[in-house]
Amino acid sequence: MLPLNQKTMRTVAVIGAGITGVTTAYALSKRGFDVTIIDRQPQAAMETSFANGGQLSASNAAVWNRLSTVLKGLKWLTRKDAPLLMNPRPGWHKYSWLAEFLSAIPHYERNTIETVRLAIAARGHLLDWAKDEGIDFDLERRGILHVYEDKAEMDAGRAVSRLLAKGGLARNEVGPSDIASIDPTLPSHYVGGFFTPSDFTGDVHKFTNGLAKACAQRGVKLWFNEAVEALAPCARGGVDVARAGGDISHFDAVVVCAGVGSRAIGRALGDRVNVYPVKGYSISVMLDDAQSREAAPHVSLLDEAAKIVTSRLGNRFRVAGTAEFNGENRAIRQDRVAPLENWVRHNFPGVSMDHVVPWAGLRPMMPNMMPRVGAGNAAGVFYNTGHGHLGWTLSAATAEMIADTVLASAALSVRPVAKPKLNASAAA
Repeated sequence: MLPLNQKTMRTVAVIGAGITGVTTAYALSKRGFDVTIIDRQPQAAMETSFANGGQLSASNAAVWNRLSTVLKGLKWLTRKDAPLLMNPRPGWHKYSWLAEFLSAIPHYERNTIETVRLAIAARGHLLDWAKDEGIDFDLERRGILHVYEDKAEMDAGRAVSRLLAKGGLARNEVGPSDIASIDPTLPSHYVGGFFTPSDFTGDVHKFTNGLAKACAQRGVKLWFNEAVEALAPCARGGVDVARAGGDISHFDAVVVCAGVGSRAIGRALGDRVNVYPVKGYSISVMLDDAQSREAAPHVSLLDEAAKIVTSRLGNRFRVAGTAEFNGENRAIRQDRVAPLENWVRHNFPGVSMDHVVPWAGLRPMMPNMMPRVGAGNAAGVFYNTGHGHLGWTLSAATAEMIADTVLASAALSVRPVAKPKLNASAAA
């Protein structure tokens, strides 16, 4: 708890109520700050944190900045059902982002190792918080299985495993018979895979809302249905936050966790936060009948060829994938949903597809695939954003990091000032 002092940084606004915003608010409240979450939606986790793939996957922490990724992307340009879709229409943000993506290729190993370490740290925090606050989020601790359809991809997977091991993650190579024993519902055409028993899955929407309720019980104020129109650092210190309708509130500090909106906010505050909205899709297949529940896998999957991930969330089978570079476009395209549906039909024909709910969300992705966590240029401005496809996986760790950064900044603001020594005449 910070000492009470008129110069102490006490009030902190968190902009955004997705998984990164709510975990940030929770971590700040545990350090004694007076926290307010501000979001334009009516409740937490209504945008990118609504219906993702469900995986908390340190085993999927390898960043995308590789030449092989670029070559696959070029090959996929002519396929409408490809895992990656690029709108070729010119755009400065998109092509400048891609240029920075290419420039980060030399840092692939370093960034992958750091991401693995963050993911492992995040798992512990998240499970502790769920236990402490009694949050039910359809947790399944059955591990994550990466599966491959050809030996060349398996060879590439071995190289990734060696790199993940440098970050502290062990995953086990498995053959076809091992795959069948891990989950007998899985098809037989996989040549092998890698199993990470320490990874797990859960519903990000349920967890985020459960943690938001825990925040409220700790005294965090939840300002929903409140769109932020402007932020401005004050000469006297702190930040003014203007909301739709003209209301202006003053805070000692602001943490920007606004997903794809972080770029515009950062630009207004004098910071370059180069997130690009990379759209991802998911379907929730409702397992309404006993046959579907038996036919759907319980183990979480990552199909390397299709770039599709799955999770079993209670009586729902979540299937997610694809990356679409098409600007800030939230439209759900049936031609992008169809590959997910077809994948289920092909691999799990016993699962009924009569009740399927599609969804699309915009992943806030930095060119180097590393989240932006730290202070901005203006005093009292901080960022925890840009987690891309690993927001659910990394959020608890980056929340702890940014909360410690804000705490350190607050401590600097209350360093005692030495009293001036009185001279003889003043003492008299």
